[in-house]
Amino acid sequence: MAQTQALVDVLKKELRRQGKTYGDIADALKLSESSVKRLFSERTFSLIRLDAVCEWLGIEISDLVKMMEESTQLTSQLSLQQEKELVSDTKLLLMAHFLMSRWTFSQIIETYDISELEGIQLLARLDRMRFLQLLPGNRVKLMISKDFEWISKGPIQKFYEDKVQMEFFDSSFSCAGEYRVFLSGMLTRNSNAEMTRRLKRLAHAFNEMSNDDESFPMDEKFGMSVLMAIRPWGVEVFESLRRSEAKKL
Repeated sequence: MAQTQALVDVLKKELRRQGKTYGDIADALKLSESSVKRLFSERTFSLIRLDAVCEWLGIEISDLVKMMEESTQLTSQLSLQQEKELVSDTKLLLMAHFLMSRWTFSQIIETYDISELEGIQLLARLDRMRFLQLLPGNRVKLMISKDFEWISKGPIQKFYEDKVQMEFFDSSFSCAGEYRVFLSGMLTRNSNAEMTRRLKRLAHAFNEMSNDDESFPMDEKFGMSVLMAIRPWGVEVFESLRRSEAKKL
């Protein structure tokens, strides 16, 4: 219902932007103006009628959805205090982590030792952070933008560095679905920038695949983590032997 309201609100804004009135719509759809006003006030558009209005306005329903998403204020970064709150409560962090991985609320509480009441309380806290919007039926809409990121050197990054990073690398990376490569070479600044852009495209591809696979049953999916990094760096034990006049700036 909340999404329907938002969609109709965006449609009304588009009408005003184009200088159209309810009377204009009534003429185009061969309805009475009072009927059109009722459609907007009660938000009772059928898909066919919504498509007809969009066609009359010269836009697609997908354009309307995009405008709705752009008009919604999304969170690109939590505050320092909010990240501290996440790190201080393992279950809250777990809830945020798996919701970002597109798990449903029921899947999370069925898999982990979190009661339904406790889970709802966690969702309410994440809602107050504007991390998500809590919808009827314990459904959620993530309110984080595509460029969402944790605070640089903040509590979440420190948590992953201290608690997760070493655990991630404690593997031979020889099992099915595992792959590890370490490369070292000399690059120009331009090549470094291009490599960074390619890594970002790969990260985008991973996110797209994760979204595409969202509709598959849980028993056909498994948790997957990818770590990608690039930096000007040399092995510390070698760097300690570097002559002072040859040290890099």
